Amino acid sequence: MYAKLLISLFAICLLFSACDPKKTEPTETSSFGLIQDQILTPTCANSGCHASDKEEIFAQHKLVLAKGLAYKYLINAEPRNTGAKADGLVRVKPFSSDKSLLYHKLLYDNSHHNSKSYGSVMPLGKDLLSVGQIEFIRRWIEAGAPETGNVADEKLLEDKTPSIANFTALAPPAANAGYQMKLEQFDVPPNFERELFIRKPLNNTESIFINRVQIKMRPGSHHFILYDFRDKTRLPELNIMRDLRNVGGNGINLQTFLEMANHVFMFGGAESNSDYTFPEGIAVEVPKNTTFDMNSHYFNKGTKPIPGEVYINLYTVPKVNVKKVVKILDFGITQELKLPANTKTIISKDFIFGADSKIVTLFSHTHKFGEKFEVLIKGGTRNGEIVYTSENWEHPEKINYSPFISIKKGEGLTSRITYNNTSSKYVNFGFTSEDEMGIIFGYYYEE
Repeated sequence: MYAKLLISLFAICLLFSACDPKKTEPTETSSFGLIQDQILTPTCANSGCHASDKEEIFAQHKLVLAKGLAYKYLINAEPRNTGAKADGLVRVKPFSSDKSLLYHKLLYDNSHHNSKSYGSVMPLGKDLLSVGQIEFIRRWIEAGAPETGNVADEKLLEDKTPSIANFTALAPPAANAGYQMKLEQFDVPPNFERELFIRKPLNNTESIFINRVQIKMRPGSHHFILYDFRDKTRLPELNIMRDLRNVGGNGINLQTFLEMANHVFMFGGAESNSDYTFPEGIAVEVPKNTTFDMNSHYFNKGTKPIPGEVYINLYTVPKVNVKKVVKILDFGITQELKLPANTKTIISKDFIFGADSKIVTLFSHTHKFGEKFEVLIKGGTRNGEIVYTSENWEHPEKINYSPFISIKKGEGLTSRITYNNTSSKYVNFGFTSEDEMGIIFGYYYEE
């Protein structure tokens, strides 16, 4: 009788799972939990991206998306992107996807925010999120972006429609308003950096004056640049694509590498969508029958090929409207760039002007170890004054000065760059994303 009673009690315990105080009913994963597990952890919280505050590029973005930390780094957090900050965005603004930088960073097409550029689309160098994943995040934000609870339809995550399936070309300038150049679609192999050059004619039959530059390219780009040539007697063949790295193999294409020494920077940028206008009355003169070396650098960290494609519009103004024609400022460090492993290094170099000049615009270029880029005035009454600072190597500041910076003959600029080589190997000057650079770019005119 006693044995039958114990068996009955045991059966009741199994039925109701109430006899084990440690046993709990399974809980459904929250909407944010799904975002973390299916999106942030596999695509964003990886080494070299947003895995930890110990990562080598954390100083640039100040964002960790690892499980247990991502939520506090996102909700109402101030962004590093200056354009987004100026527009009043935060990383995630509960109840407002339009004011949430996270949402904008996932969308390639920037037409939804009036074509403003908030930096490179994410995840960088990988397959972009699907239409369903982006919509799930948008609905989570619009529902208040809670850390717990289910507020978005989980079935959206099953929609794998590519978010860039309908890449649209950049519309060319109106008739007589400018010129468009383009790099037709090309493949970037998996786990590969592809940097290529192709010399093309601008087809301008007279000298023109450029005061606005607009760029649009497929995601995954490190940069795009239009180069002129120092020595016009040594030009690559027209319309022949030249790779810097041997596609499908190892090593550098020596001929392409040597041709880079003949380059003069003219126009370019690092963001997938950018639109830059010079100060009023300022323009760059481009001589008639100009050809440019179009330079595109893509990197693909994914497991399948991605497409590259670039459009650039050069808008013109009548010569009568140009008060000052600017020259290109291109000051770089090369031999001085030596970065020991696991060490923070500050490198300074002076660049002296040979004539009285006015600096109109400054911007900078480094790779991922560039933690802080400062430009100081060298000599004169403003000696040592910092006139430019950027702490974001991916999206450096581009500053139009008002008033322009006056530099006397014999004075100049100093680049002071703080590098933080958190890798385990020695790093020198070079052209891959694992090497380093340090260049002051800008525009100026001589008085």
